[in-house]
Amino acid sequence: MLTNKEGQKIPQVTFHTQQHNQWVDVTTDELFAGKKVIIFALPGAFTPTCSTTHLPRYNELLPVFKQQGIDSIICISVNDTFVMNAWQADQGAENITFIPDGNGEFAAGMDMLVDKDDIGFGKRSWRYSMLVVDGVVEKQFIEPDLPGDPFTVSDADTMLNYINPNAEQPKRVSVLSKPGCPHCIRAKKLLQEKGFHYEEIELGSHGLSYSSLAAISGQGTTPQIFIDGECIGGADELEQYFA
Repeated sequence: MLTNKEGQKIPQVTFHTQQHNQWVDVTTDELFAGKKVIIFALPGAFTPTCSTTHLPRYNELLPVFKQQGIDSIICISVNDTFVMNAWQADQGAENITFIPDGNGEFAAGMDMLVDKDDIGFGKRSWRYSMLVVDGVVEKQFIEPDLPGDPFTVSDADTMLNYINPNAEQPKRVSVLSKPGCPHCIRAKKLLQEKGFHYEEIELGSHGLSYSSLAAISGQGTTPQIFIDGECIGGADELEQYFA
């Protein structure tokens, strides 16, 4: 049964984690006491929705949440600590706290432990998010009890809209580049100087070819920089954009 726990204290659980090749026990008091924390729970590390949307967007909006007074963002799943650590490294999400709920104790205490035997997952957490203030659930967004893996309300944007609908969001920047390109290096340095975070896709990786570069940007040279979906152009055009 999926139960909303708003106004209630979170369950007391000790999580067994691996940090720097050492076993470290972490309690819910250590994670939540005296803090303002966002926690989002999901069915499993490395799964499609979790890896492409749920986690990346929380990671992307982390600086914005920090500006709103959030002390930390926690990602929790019914996985062991080694899987969670590997997923964190794969996602480049070092500033998100990854917690392994290996035995499903936290999920069970939240009434969010569900049976996914039909897809070979066994017991897993239902997908949800919540704002926890000093160990008490202030707001909880629970995905609807529908077949499959619904993802409609536990996303980072819904949480940010609850906390501050007027919060300024970071621009989304993508850099299409190629190895050894001096203009690419110049453009990335400029973005860093201006405090812009960006994703970089190099020719020859992730399926990006000269043909796809031209199809996407209309140009055959690198870099090609996109800001909030708009093609700015190369390094010279980026300088003009900031000027």
